[in-house]
Amino acid sequence: MAELVHFVHQSLDGCIEGPNGEFDWPVMGPELSEDSRALGERADAFLYGRVVWEMMSGFWPRAEDFSDDPHDLAFAPIWRAKPKVVVSRTLDKADWNTRVLDDVEQVADLKAAGGDLVLFGGSDLAAELTRRRLIDEYRVFVHPVALGGGKPVFPDSVGRLGLTLAESRVFDSQVVLLRYRRA
Repeated sequence: MAELVHFVHQSLDGCIEGPNGEFDWPVMGPELSEDSRALGERADAFLYGRVVWEMMSGFWPRAEDFSDDPHDLAFAPIWRAKPKVVVSRTLDKADWNTRVLDDVEQVADLKAAGGDLVLFGGSDLAAELTRRRLIDEYRVFVHPVALGGGKPVFPDSVGRLGLTLAESRVFDSQVVLLRYRRA
């Protein structure tokens, strides 16, 4: 069966966005950028909830027009070429080689059909997939910032989650990867 990896950036105080929805704080140094790019290349498809999809599809198709950051320039062609899946009850269609699912249970069907998926961010979808035990690995990147509140990586509704540490690593002398497998 395929693997589903949740790739998420979080602050030291456990948030994926600040109190006002800000996401301007992740530190993408060369090592973390390379790791992210390599994971993206290995994945068979990228998985998103609607909110993160809208953020990603607003940037990556024309990243070169907005940024000269080496990470952005290296990842943009991968993003455009990679098949993408969005889980949404409100989105009917999406561009950029993207399939829309209207039910989270269809993610289980995708896994059963084969092909590794990487879920980039998205706490609501990640929480639902966690509750259904569909996420096999959590790649949590802890950044050197405390946001003082905001949206947590894991909402209370997820409940207790038993995991096994598979790897810890420091990127660019500042971001810590905590890679966990579902127990």
